[in-house]
Amino acid sequence: MNRTSPALDRSTPVLLVRVGRYPLAHGPLGAVRSLGRAGVQVRAIVEDRLTPTALSRYLTRAIVRPTSGREPAERLVATVADVGRRLARESGRRCVAVPTDDEAAVLLAEHAGELAPYFLLPPVPAALPRRLADKGTLYTDCLRYGIPAPYSAAPADRDELLEAAERCGYPLVLKNLAPFTRLSDPVVGHATVVHDEAELLRHCPPDRPLSVLAQVYLPDAQSEHWITHLCCGAAGEPLALFTGRKLRSYPPSGGFTTRAVAVSNPELAALAAGLCRRIGYSGIADLDWRLDLRDGRYKLLDFNPRTGAQFRLFETVDGVDVVRALHLSLTGRPVPRGPQLDRYYGVGQLDALSAAAALWRDHRPPTDLRPRRSTERAWLCRDDLVPVAAMTVRFTGQAIRRVAGTIPARARGGSP
Repeated sequence: MNRTSPALDRSTPVLLVRVGRYPLAHGPLGAVRSLGRAGVQVRAIVEDRLTPTALSRYLTRAIVRPTSGREPAERLVATVADVGRRLARESGRRCVAVPTDDEAAVLLAEHAGELAPYFLLPPVPAALPRRLADKGTLYTDCLRYGIPAPYSAAPADRDELLEAAERCGYPLVLKNLAPFTRLSDPVVGHATVVHDEAELLRHCPPDRPLSVLAQVYLPDAQSEHWITHLCCGAAGEPLALFTGRKLRSYPPSGGFTTRAVAVSNPELAALAAGLCRRIGYSGIADLDWRLDLRDGRYKLLDFNPRTGAQFRLFETVDGVDVVRALHLSLTGRPVPRGPQLDRYYGVGQLDALSAAAALWRDHRPPTDLRPRRSTERAWLCRDDLVPVAAMTVRFTGQAIRRVAGTIPARARGGSP
């Protein structure tokens, strides 16, 4: 682990804001460790006191406020404001608010006026995070600003869905369309590759709302998966910008990044920076791209207006990552502009599953299996071991419940 750290304002605390239930998310834990190691007091909104993030030695306090994402916006805003009010009274100053999911980013931006007395927030246009997190309007903006993107459609009904599928061709990618609806009424659990019309219609039955995006599929054999993480200041000017390649994900071809490598890519960096300047984006962002090897163009798949789960892949020689850059910026301190470190990133248990799936599919071991000293691990680190133990217990219990759910009731001793 790199121990270099920029001079953050240790008197300004941080609150990690989340909406929804994802107790095994490793992105918030990475933010706690990054800021906590730099001497900043970090509080986090969590589902319960036994989430791995809540048990980190670098977390100042876990604030239990479970949400589902189905609550009215007014209630969610009131919850965040109440937490911010209490923290402001304790510390005598506003916190830096760091969103760890799309819904939290949308909430903070759209209600910045109500939350500003308690939080330091980036000056992002209020409607922009929702527009970027919505897969349909993101595609519209890509067309508007000349950013390459795979053809996408947000159908209003099943007839338009079938028309979109005909234009995309099979296989195609199916995604939940918008923030909040992905929690309240998800069509798929994650970006899903659909191979034929029957499978498409199983995901989109006529008795359910159709909040979905159909997108052209770029096969792995003809593309490379790239990512950019950045923190922008006023008017979309990048303060820290990183590029890298996603090597594996779980579930394969549409899930969390489980193995990635930081790779300097000036062309992709310029594309991401140019987009953020044109739209005036401010704050932390995580962008997914595919390099289409057939035409040599980087095509934007997703723009996530918050910290990405794998953001700790990226750090500069000065110890700057995107959450540290945000804290420096919002507290009026300069952000050092050193080059990014060359290193890998791995998500232990999920990468093992991803590698096993690749072995089963391809009948040969995947690449990049051997351990590397430069790997930043999502969970395991010597100075903060309790979260990985908590994750192991919860992950194992979750896996057992899922396996048990596939066993027929008769085999479990229940009634047929």
